[in-house]
Amino acid sequence: VQLVDSGGGSVPAGASLRLSCTPSGRRFSSYYIGWFRQAPGKEREFVAAINWSGRGTDYANSVKGRFTISRDNAKNRVYLQMNSLKAEDTAVYYCAAGSRALPDDDNQKALEIWGQGTLVTVSS
Repeated sequence: VQLVDSGGGSVPAGASLRLSCTPSGRRFSSYYIGWFRQAPGKEREFVAAINWSGRGTDYANSVKGRFTISRDNAKNRVYLQMNSLKAEDTAVYYCAAGSRALPDDDNQKALEIWGQGTLVTVSS
């Protein structure tokens, strides 16, 4: 099983992008899904997470009010809508799936499946 994350690109500050995460090979409606990002020279950090039903979400303080995570289990996809992008949002974004708990910085190493990453570049 692999996760395929997509939707990255190069945009000016203030623009929006929507990232998408979908598994290849199986459905992941019972998994918790998280988005993480890694900027050049920095450690990978938590961005947002969603539980299996879509009614439970969590966000890093740096993206609250600008990013929205959602899922469509019928389409087997999780989305990260990113609005009001800033230069400091520039990073490779990864989706990850876990079966035990809502993903965050503390449990990211325990997440079972990761996407290959999609690059988001925001120019100021």
